[in-house]
Amino acid sequence: MRGLYAIVDIDALERRQTLDPIRFAEALLAARPCALQLRAKSATPERTLSLLRELKPRCADARVPLVANDRFDLAIVSGADLVHLGQDDASPALARAVAPSLAIGLSTHTPEQLSSALQTHPTYIAFGPVWPTTSKSAPDAVVGVSGVKQASRLLRHHARDTGFAPPLVAIGGITLERVADIAAYVAAAAVISDLLPPLDLSGADAYDYVTARAQQFNLAFVDPVRLSSPSIP
Repeated sequence: MRGLYAIVDIDALERRQTLDPIRFAEALLAARPCALQLRAKSATPERTLSLLRELKPRCADARVPLVANDRFDLAIVSGADLVHLGQDDASPALARAVAPSLAIGLSTHTPEQLSSALQTHPTYIAFGPVWPTTSKSAPDAVVGVSGVKQASRLLRHHARDTGFAPPLVAIGGITLERVADIAAYVAAAAVISDLLPPLDLSGADAYDYVTARAQQFNLAFVDPVRLSSPSIP
């Protein structure tokens, strides 16, 4: 796992009204992110499942893991590759009791939560919010770049002591201008808002922008210098 962890946030897309979630996901997949998560906080379980089932073959064709947010039951039924669980969601123990082979990613917001998450051997650990975020109504305290560095050190020490350390995914308030500040300390960056096209773009131009923006995020993890001359339309 390395690069952009792209999130298709249904609530954010519906506020824009002109962006279709499947076309938006296809535009992201064209950039080959390291993962694609469907986040549908306000959608019914039926709609979430339908969207996951539409996304699954598209992700498989692009060889990008599909992540279901919050609901491990919908991940199982849809055939998603992973489920992402927050601190207030079902426990990893419960998810594994029901689906032992289901890969799990965990959100953490403090060093203590990160250390606890490591004991469950997740596929990846998300940590943040690094910067203030508008994607949650009651966000956790901002950890800053210093918090990301601390999390990275904890993972390195854990790897040294146990031989195991999952990829670290930065979350919260990440923009293209900020990602270079954390790319050396994390494997990936989860992004919602900064993948959305400007309001004055529509149709194919909007989706082309999404692909180009996603490509630039991936580039930040392999060649940060080139970000000084972005090729975004």
